[in-house]
Amino acid sequence: MTITLFILPALVLFGLLVLVPIAVAGYTSLFKWNGLGGLPTNFIGLDNFTRMFGDEVFRGDLWRGLVLIVLSLVIQLPLALGIAMLLNQKMRGRAVYRMLFFAPYMLSEVITGVLFTMILSPDLGLANQVLRAIGLGAFEAEWLGDPSTVLLALFVVMTWKYFGFHMILYLAGRQGIPKEIGEAASIDGATAWEQFRYVTLPLLGPTIRISIFLSVIGAIQLFDLVWVLTSGGPIHSSETMAVTMFQSGFKRSQVGYASAVSVVMFIISLVFAIGYQRFVMRRDTEGAITTMRDAR
Repeated sequence: MTITLFILPALVLFGLLVLVPIAVAGYTSLFKWNGLGGLPTNFIGLDNFTRMFGDEVFRGDLWRGLVLIVLSLVIQLPLALGIAMLLNQKMRGRAVYRMLFFAPYMLSEVITGVLFTMILSPDLGLANQVLRAIGLGAFEAEWLGDPSTVLLALFVVMTWKYFGFHMILYLAGRQGIPKEIGEAASIDGATAWEQFRYVTLPLLGPTIRISIFLSVIGAIQLFDLVWVLTSGGPIHSSETMAVTMFQSGFKRSQVGYASAVSVVMFIISLVFAIGYQRFVMRRDTEGAITTMRDAR
């Protein structure tokens, strides 16, 4: 009874703020509804989902989300890991560097979006001015206005904004590795690269797996940064599922269709989360459970 009383407030909040909205979204996704005039009544079954997967824009959302996920895993996370390893070394001003690299993550997505809207402006933006100053004016572009460059520009902004968070995760994980292990490997003749490859990297496995999980889920649900930078344009070339959901629900008053998009986002996130924890993070969770049992 005591345990129940302590967890009841959290369960009530979780039910009201998470479970109920999920149920409502699932229900309204089966109707053609503009969000006004009380409860929906025009039941259309799975037509919203049929329309969604037949929509070129939504299929493009899936493709763009996959591209951002792959770029994050191939570029953003290795960059964060490399900088974390550098900042783990003894150097003058190490704390300052850590603060500078982590600072972008502390900015809100809105501030970041407004800042890079000015930096990537085609005429007076800092990016094109720097290219002209160093003699690379041929590479100037309308970064956020050209369908061929907007996704790359969006990824650069994402990397600048979020890599500091992953860097701190890796740095914390690296500092949790006992120094004696590296010293023993060094005594056995291991080079710095071999120590990293065969000692540090495996011991950082749980941290890296958590970082990958957060990066993928964040890319699937990406909205605010895209909305401030491009609103999904030009010509839907930077649109994500979350932007499509917002556009449909709040701009076009197609709440039933927007609910269907949200349901698909939820299912994709849920399937990935369950599968990832079941097959990739299984050793980590089993180790945690075993540790807790041993402590008892």
